[in-house]
Amino acid sequence: MIRSLSWNDLLFFLGALRWTVLLASIACLCGGVLGLGVALARVARSPAVRALAATYIQIVQGTPVLMLLFLSYYGLSLFGYDLPPMVAASVSMSIYVSGYLGDIWRGSIQSVAKQQWEASESLGMTRAQQYRHVILPQAIKISLPPTVGFMVQVVKNSSIASIIGFVELAKAGQLINNVTFQPFAVFLIVAALYFCVCYPLSHFSRRLERKSHA
Repeated sequence: MIRSLSWNDLLFFLGALRWTVLLASIACLCGGVLGLGVALARVARSPAVRALAATYIQIVQGTPVLMLLFLSYYGLSLFGYDLPPMVAASVSMSIYVSGYLGDIWRGSIQSVAKQQWEASESLGMTRAQQYRHVILPQAIKISLPPTVGFMVQVVKNSSIASIIGFVELAKAGQLINNVTFQPFAVFLIVAALYFCVCYPLSHFSRRLERKSHA
């Protein structure tokens, strides 16, 4: 039965937006932890470790996010692991985030002046102390603008979770459109809600970039 948009539909959209933000947050948190390990491995002293990390980054960046989602949701079921849509989406998005943040943070670490490494080494610091007290504090400041900017892409790419039935914002738009047949109004609301999340992040990223350049 076709019906008009109602206030309850807007509440449904807001509830779906909450799941979109939650999925993006989990992906950025878990992917960030894994990405930090990838970045450190990418600048490790061992050539084998660097090569392994580089291969991981190339595989992740060369694989569409949708394929990662299918492998997590459908692929693991072949081995007896039936993941709920939320878990499968979180796993695939975290892997996707780790591949890109690992590369972003690797570049930030390598952009720290070589003299900083030499000075900290001359003070007798261990490798871990160099990272903790000298390199990472500077690398974090350098990496903040691109990291925040990348988070915008994570929020938008979370829409692929709708493919496996996870009711985030894009899926909510499809469901409401199926009963109202008002695609322009429905997806205009969906776009506006995405904008409300992504624009502040984009603006914050530009501010950080201008501040770091200054």
